[in-house]
Amino acid sequence: MSLYVDDPARLGTTRLSDGRVLGWAEWGPEDGLPVLLSPGAATSRWLGIGAGAVENEGVRLVSVDRPGLGVSTPAPDRTFADFVDDVRELTALRGLGPLPAMLGNSQGAPFALACAAAGVVSALALVSPADEVAAPEFAAALPDDLRGLVARVAEDPVGAEKVFAGFDADAMRRMVLAGSPACDLVVYEDPGFAAAYGRALDEAFSQGAAGYARDTVLAMGRWPIDLGAITVPVEVWYGEEDVSHSPDLGRRLVSRIPGARRTVVPGVGGALLWATAEPILASLAETVRPDEPVERDWREELDRRGTVRGRRPGASQGGGRG
Repeated sequence: MSLYVDDPARLGTTRLSDGRVLGWAEWGPEDGLPVLLSPGAATSRWLGIGAGAVENEGVRLVSVDRPGLGVSTPAPDRTFADFVDDVRELTALRGLGPLPAMLGNSQGAPFALACAAAGVVSALALVSPADEVAAPEFAAALPDDLRGLVARVAEDPVGAEKVFAGFDADAMRRMVLAGSPACDLVVYEDPGFAAAYGRALDEAFSQGAAGYARDTVLAMGRWPIDLGAITVPVEVWYGEEDVSHSPDLGRRLVSRIPGARRTVVPGVGGALLWATAEPILASLAETVRPDEPVERDWREELDRRGTVRGRRPGASQGGGRG
């Protein structure tokens, strides 16, 4: 049992029209508000979000393995546009339509943005989103090792993909823990979370590392996504202690998405999705449901989880609209 994650209520696969299958996991009521989860780097469908959050908000959360990860059929040379097509078809086949909301975490964020730009989702929450680090504006702000990886992806994407294909579940786990602040380790070292995360990593790499490698090359290159074309509501959430996902905690990213809002939560880093799940999910649900009551105060919930003290997630720190 963990404060941060629940086991899936339902697991399965769906066969697409081209014969490939996509793996998925679901939490919450089957007749709940459909929200697709685009998971972070090298995590399979098994890793959900905060324990009890989906039930409390009446959400049907559906996590999807991208091709080559978990039990989803590999699709070499796939693109962001291919993922959009998969989501469009899965939405119809799983009865999630006409347009589900979407939550994109970490490296899953650019894939979620592609879905928003294509108009296949009704609203979007990005949590600790991986930023477009290949953008020239960020070149001087990147650490030397990351700048070198970005340059390699730009100069030799095939070679870079082969390098990333050398990763495995243990290497990914070590990298995440080594780069995490103490506030995130409280989440990651929770026994229940550690077990769920380990299972998600193991399943993600069960077919090898090609799926993770393809994701990483796409995420670390220039994004062929017209962010200015996004017309659905977008909320962007970062932990104030996050030093891994964006050089400016999403300030530039938000400025590129019409009407997007940014919230920076103190006392947490890249573990934000699990440390602060319920306020994030509640805000997304309220965006989609026009009959929801006026904005609720989540200080009590955040204090209970020991993550944030004295700040309501509705008020952005150093961000806001634009």
